[in-house]
Amino acid sequence: MILKHFIYFYTMTSLISEGIQVSVETFYQPDYSNPLQSEFMFAYRITIENHNAFPVKLHRRHWYIFDSNGTNREVEGEGVVGVQPTLQTGEKYQYVSGCNLRTEMGRMYGTYQMENLHSKQMFDVGIPPFEMIVPFKNN
Repeated sequence: MILKHFIYFYTMTSLISEGIQVSVETFYQPDYSNPLQSEFMFAYRITIENHNAFPVKLHRRHWYIFDSNGTNREVEGEGVVGVQPTLQTGEKYQYVSGCNLRTEMGRMYGTYQMENLHSKQMFDVGIPPFEMIVPFKNN
C-alpha cells in the first residue's frame, strides 16, 4: 500500500511576549506544490494562548515573509483567517493558514495587534520567526 497524500511536520517554535504565547508549527504541502514551476506551498498552525489576568482581542496581523532568493513580502490585515478572536485568561485560539514561496526555503515572522479588553489599551505581540523548508532540502 502506497500512501499518496501526506503532510510533513518538521518545525515548531514558540514565543511569549506581553503575556501572550504564540506557538507555530509548519508543514510542507507537496500536493499543492509544483517544484518545476518554483511553487512551494506551506501550511502553518498557530496557537495563541492568553497568560494575562485580563481578556484580549486580536485586531490585526502583520507578516514579514522571506524567500531564500532574497525576495521579501509584507502582509497586513484585520484578524486571522477572517476572525478577530477574543481570548479570556488561560484560553487558547488555534488556526491554520498557508504561505506560498518561490524557493524551497523561506522564513516568516510578524506581530499581532491586540487589545486589553479591560483597559482598552492596544499592544503588539511578537510572532516568532519560523522557517519553511522542503523536507528533501533538510539533509
